[in-house]
Amino acid sequence: MSNNVVSQKRIEAYIDCVSPYSFYAFTYLFRNKKTLDALGVQVEFIPVFLGGINVGSGNKPPWTLPAKAVYSRYDGERAQRYFGMKFKIPSFFPIVSLLPQRCLVYVKRAHPERYEAFFDACFKTLWLNQKDISKPGNLKVALLNVFDEQEAEAIIRAADEPEIKQTLADNTTHAFKNLGAFGCPWFWVFDGKGNAEPFFGSDRFHFMWQYLELPHQGFELIPPTQVKL
Repeated sequence: MSNNVVSQKRIEAYIDCVSPYSFYAFTYLFRNKKTLDALGVQVEFIPVFLGGINVGSGNKPPWTLPAKAVYSRYDGERAQRYFGMKFKIPSFFPIVSLLPQRCLVYVKRAHPERYEAFFDACFKTLWLNQKDISKPGNLKVALLNVFDEQEAEAIIRAADEPEIKQTLADNTTHAFKNLGAFGCPWFWVFDGKGNAEPFFGSDRFHFMWQYLELPHQGFELIPPTQVKL
């Protein structure tokens, strides 16, 4: 996680499982990970607390503004169709996502090889299975998709560690204070030439591919084996 330039093409994705648009973006990038690797682009998913970004940036979530809330119903259905998903907004939404996001911080550090699988499980347990993962019992359901019982309990306990809490707070502050984030998903994208720019939302990937000079048709990346020389 950095706001410094890097020499390789790279996407830092600042996401929170409470955000359905983070779910779409994560799923899309996760599906395209092999193609991005082949095109020389690194992807890192960084857990942040969306509530803290909203407060820190002065933004207001869609459900607090009547006009945004009405529009979101239409936009959410369109996004689900585009990304091949189908779910309803849970009756308990929104959740305070501190517990799952802190667990993600810990898993990223302690079990990096299973980190993305756990992020995927958090999203699916919340949005597809309609379980409030801010509650330890429901979060454990997500964890058991990736970890055994003993590991799951240890991860939930680790979310209470001061260092883990501080790391999530630092990620969040960095996103809105240094990178200009005002929502999720927020991307900080390095072009490999010493430049970096922000991108916001799950519907800007075509702009991102253009910025990274990747072969694409609309949203769709073209793998190196299919590029005509």
